[in-house]
Amino acid sequence: MSKKVNIFWFRRDLRLDDNVGFFEALKSNNPVLPIFIFDSEILDKLPEDDARVTFIHDTLQDMRSTLQDDHNSSVAIYHGKPIDIYKDLAEEYSIETVYTNHDYEPYAKERDEQIETFLAKHNIAFKTFKDQVIFEKDEIVKKDGDPYMVYTPYMKLWKQTFNPKDLEIYYTKSYLDNLIKHSRLPNLSLSDIGFKKSSQDIAPYTVTPTLIQEYENTRNFPAQDSTSRLGPHLRFGTVSVRKMVKKAIAEKNEIFWQELIWREFFTQILWHFPHTKTDSFKPKYDRIEWRNNETEFKAWCEGKTGYPLVDAGMRQLNQTGFMHNRVRMLVGSFLCKHLLIDWRWGEAYFAEKLHDYDMASNVGNWQWVAGSGVDASPYFRIFNPTTQIQKFDKDLNYIKQWVPDFQELAYPKPIVEHKFARERCLDTYKAALN
Repeated sequence: MSKKVNIFWFRRDLRLDDNVGFFEALKSNNPVLPIFIFDSEILDKLPEDDARVTFIHDTLQDMRSTLQDDHNSSVAIYHGKPIDIYKDLAEEYSIETVYTNHDYEPYAKERDEQIETFLAKHNIAFKTFKDQVIFEKDEIVKKDGDPYMVYTPYMKLWKQTFNPKDLEIYYTKSYLDNLIKHSRLPNLSLSDIGFKKSSQDIAPYTVTPTLIQEYENTRNFPAQDSTSRLGPHLRFGTVSVRKMVKKAIAEKNEIFWQELIWREFFTQILWHFPHTKTDSFKPKYDRIEWRNNETEFKAWCEGKTGYPLVDAGMRQLNQTGFMHNRVRMLVGSFLCKHLLIDWRWGEAYFAEKLHDYDMASNVGNWQWVAGSGVDASPYFRIFNPTTQIQKFDKDLNYIKQWVPDFQELAYPKPIVEHKFARERCLDTYKAALN
């Protein structure tokens, strides 16, 4: 057996600096082998030109270059089932400890338990750390230990509990020479893992003082496109949440800060209630008689409902992998309430298309619009897709950008009349819930 090594396993933390698990691995006694696994369990469900896979691959290549140029090291890249990769690694290396950061999704928890059990049989320690959130699991709960199911009291306790030391930055720079000295570790091209380069790009994020200060005034107007585009970067960990909270506090912007806390609220909900991935948080909502009309669902997916603001959001999503947050609420509500299509159908479509797809936030928000989740919108709150234009796009700039045909004869007639759809929805929900 060769000299002992420790492994650091990159997952949702694709950055070399301010990465807790990576920092702890680098401070350990053995040289560190950094790895990334393209998990076939996840990849096999994705389209071959998925922009997120391209983004992850590009990011890893940048990380490899940095480590090769500056530290005579690299990142080893593998493809397959994680358990199989670890079986191979355990034969190739004398591993003392595997370091990684926590992941809270149901599949990730099962995968990590399987890996930990395997490693324990080989006397290999498995150490995981909190990195992608400020507070996790049971750190923000009620006095009796129960999780919060309403955002506002959760957010208030989050802020009361918060201490500036929670934003300690884990500078890795002075420890990077503790990496394994091997600049030609295994690499894989996109085609090696069965993918091709996506035509969509994941936009860089913008978190300037101006954007943060004006966030409240501009965030509801999709035509202004003044959102930070932080979503995918937080999702894949190319940016540190600690640095983002630091910026929000420095600019004294409560709203921007609270958006980051929403993310943690939904993360802890999914951790406490993993069944919400597939089942309504409020079980009686699973009694709703969804219509699930496939023709209408296809029209919604393609942005051909005849409601211009709904169609603009869906076309923006299909073309760019992004949709403005205000419009996400409208298209979600329209699917569940106007068309009476199961929120899980919409959740799955967003999971396939959104660059910033994060299971906790996506499931949380879809259940919110359906009325079935924690802190949900009441079922009788039904957005009017026409009056929403007056509120959020009265000059039609967003609609003109994404639905240039909205005034043409060929543009579809509304798929359903609003007043009729509203009454039908109320009757259907009442029948299920009473």
